[in-house]
Amino acid sequence: MGLSKETTATIDFDDPKYRIKPYQQMIASCTGALVTSVFVTPLDVVKTRLQAQQKAMLSNKCFVYCNGLMDHLCPCNGKLPTWMRENGKFTGTVDALVKISKREGFFSLWSGLSPTLVLAVPATVVYFVSYEQLRLNLKDYYNRNSNKHRIHQTQPFWIPIVAGATARIWAATLVSPLELIRTKMQSQKLSYREIGEGLKTVVKYGGISGLWMGLSSTLFRDVPFSAIYWCGYEAIKKLLPPEQHTFSFNFTAGALAGSIAAFLTIPFDVVKTHQQIEMGEKRIYTGLFTGLTPRIIKVAPACAIMIASFEHGKRFFLQYNRALAYQQEHHHPQKHR
Repeated sequence: MGLSKETTATIDFDDPKYRIKPYQQMIASCTGALVTSVFVTPLDVVKTRLQAQQKAMLSNKCFVYCNGLMDHLCPCNGKLPTWMRENGKFTGTVDALVKISKREGFFSLWSGLSPTLVLAVPATVVYFVSYEQLRLNLKDYYNRNSNKHRIHQTQPFWIPIVAGATARIWAATLVSPLELIRTKMQSQKLSYREIGEGLKTVVKYGGISGLWMGLSSTLFRDVPFSAIYWCGYEAIKKLLPPEQHTFSFNFTAGALAGSIAAFLTIPFDVVKTHQQIEMGEKRIYTGLFTGLTPRIIKVAPACAIMIASFEHGKRFFLQYNRALAYQQEHHHPQKHR
């Protein structure tokens, strides 16, 4: 049987009786990661090309491009890439979109989708499922011990901070070895045998812990971002009742929270980039808030699409669970009267 609008409107989305299960959270987050990757990858391609165009003749170093889901390592070897010689200079985002799709084919805008999916999907699933499980368990624990006489459960501001930071640590630690492999594949066109030899060398001289090289600098940026993002997102959600949390509302909330987190963690991002790319050179971190607009433009859409898709999936499974419980209650007579 279906649910009435009134019944659906009054539902508590964190109600233990109907809340979505871990496997449903996995499906929702996986779908969100796929949708986000498909929509954001063309922007990745264009922004990466624009950055490479500016830096191709400047140095032999690399630069990192981050879209909110994952980082992309882009080498600058002092030579003009083939695509730059063929397409000429891009004057902006729209010009790049037109020239790339016209001269290289429309689907070339998704040329980096495969490596993005290989790493972004499992990392995102671990991250979002971990966050939801931690948030719900912390919320249950808090309400059992602090709000025994309240009808509705409450969620203090610190829960999203703790859950978001912890989930990011778990996700980043889990995928760090995969990130090392992907980074080597992006920076140089190496065969799998060469990558294998390189990883053996890393383990030989750095031990197993060498596979987590660069993890500390990643956590240095991503943990504060995650804590601020989830705290901001959950705070924005409280502005409207759950039944008014539409796709567009969640999209806007995600974009706002992502923008705020991106702004506040710009210094961490600059330091991380220097640590990873300067290859040990000593530098003074000047201009820690440089690149604010480009970073927000990159991060906000990814955060918005991902959280809106994830919340849409959660709502679907919540209504499914409630309908299933409703059917079981009305189609199975009580054994004991």
